[in-house]
Amino acid sequence: MQKQDDSNISQPWLNHYPVGIDWHMPFAACAVHDFMRHAEDKFADRPAFDFLGKKWTWRQIAIAVDRVAAALQTDRVGKGVKVGLLLPNSPYYLIAYYAVLRTGATVVNLNPLYAVKELTQLVEDSETEVLITVDLAMVYDKVRDLKTSKLRLRIVASFCDILPFPKNILFRLFNASKLADLPETTSYNKPFSEFLSYEGKPDPVKIDPHSDVAVIQYTGGTTGTPKGAMLTHANVSINAQQAVAWFDGVKNGEDKMLGVLPFFHVFAMTVVMNLSVICGLEIIGLPRFDLVDTVNVIHRKRPTCFPAVPAIYNAIAHYPKIKRFDLSSLRVCIAGGAPLPGEVKVAFEKISGCRVREGYGLTEASPVLCMNPIVGEDRTGTIGQPLPGTTIELIGVDDGKPVPIGQPGELCARGPQIMKGYYNKPTETAEVLREGRLHTGDVATMSADGYFTIVDRIKDMIITNGYKVWPKLVEEAIYANPAVEECIVAGIPDAARGEVPKAWIKLKEGQTASGDEIKAFLKDKISPMEIPKQIEIRDKPLPKTTIGKLSRKDVLAEEQAATGGK
Repeated sequence: MQKQDDSNISQPWLNHYPVGIDWHMPFAACAVHDFMRHAEDKFADRPAFDFLGKKWTWRQIAIAVDRVAAALQTDRVGKGVKVGLLLPNSPYYLIAYYAVLRTGATVVNLNPLYAVKELTQLVEDSETEVLITVDLAMVYDKVRDLKTSKLRLRIVASFCDILPFPKNILFRLFNASKLADLPETTSYNKPFSEFLSYEGKPDPVKIDPHSDVAVIQYTGGTTGTPKGAMLTHANVSINAQQAVAWFDGVKNGEDKMLGVLPFFHVFAMTVVMNLSVICGLEIIGLPRFDLVDTVNVIHRKRPTCFPAVPAIYNAIAHYPKIKRFDLSSLRVCIAGGAPLPGEVKVAFEKISGCRVREGYGLTEASPVLCMNPIVGEDRTGTIGQPLPGTTIELIGVDDGKPVPIGQPGELCARGPQIMKGYYNKPTETAEVLREGRLHTGDVATMSADGYFTIVDRIKDMIITNGYKVWPKLVEEAIYANPAVEECIVAGIPDAARGEVPKAWIKLKEGQTASGDEIKAFLKDKISPMEIPKQIEIRDKPLPKTTIGKLSRKDVLAEEQAATGGK
């Protein structure tokens, strides 16, 4: 990225910034693993991780990081080596992530729910040499079937070893079928316990934060094809510091972070994991989101910080038994990963008493660009203001020129968190990094005081009879109906108009509404061109991504399969 020059760019947020936060504050780019050394020095005996009742201190985590890093170095892991992490949320993830970075190698975050074919594609594309995983059958069986050219070492962690007594024994007795059959230890297959027990300190490695890549994070980007965003140590470390600066009021060494979002996702990597390391927060980790487990953990363990995707907040708010649980410990709730419908925000705030602040980011930005203030005006329906050091510009979709305040334009960003580029994809990199700024593919408007509102994705825009329809605006109107729990709007082919909007809706339990009733409800809320021509009411939840985001792509695939592509 070129050094940003903001001198000629309108920045109206500067006159309306949250009190106590300086947009111009300096940030020191550093090696990401330096955060762990800081945590050990400052919070050594404070709780670091609570995993299903078994706890680790920051000193214990830091010692494990050093041991694993030193052992990895004996297996030729260092600068230039890509190490894949295929793990559920657990202390293993935190330890492996920081240990890999400590060696100078690059972390490749992988989704354990991906199919073998998808994992093979990403491992090959990233040229991953080492894979760290777990002995759960649903994960390891995929690793066993990987056919890749570069992979030379598989390191397998024992799930039972991180469970507290007697859960570790009971799991082996009653859930043996969930554990994989592992091969004998060889130079190709090694147990993670061997690395955890290694006696020795890692050799120091010189890191250039601005050029050395810390993480390769896969994303569909703006074209849908998986691409590995190269996030440097500077990108990741500064974005975490920006988030810390924005999280005004978080109590270092005291607050508790609920880690439900998967750490392999860039939102959780920064706002859950790295932020917690910097601030010495206790991470209460769950291996995956389960509604009942999550509300029980909030009730019993009293977390104070709870970043999540809107679908998780929505599920909790509409859980029929939610009044039995005390959610009052929550103070900082950050919604990201998908637009936050106003109805979902209001519903969760009502049952929890915690204000939900909506933020915005994307993988290519490490990921956070904007957020509503933690202390200050939280403006419903917006993504808030740019984080310190971040400049947002809105560019005309048709002419590429800056748009006036209040008018929609493509959201483009400059800042120290913007990626180095896509791994081995110079053409795709040049398409999104232009003139020193990241072109996000999202359309937004800006208010006079620098709050941004996402209109929609450029690629999701529906053109019906030449009229532009933004699905997000239609979805917001539908969510205003008290009977609606979930909604997706997308364009489907139409012989006469080219495309028309269609809505897929799941109603709340005990509610009824027909498609015609929904259309009647929308008449005075959106234009006739925006009212969906088809409405499909479903009994079951709408399709979601692995982090719980409603998936427009999947619902369109279902539509195409049902109609034969017509």
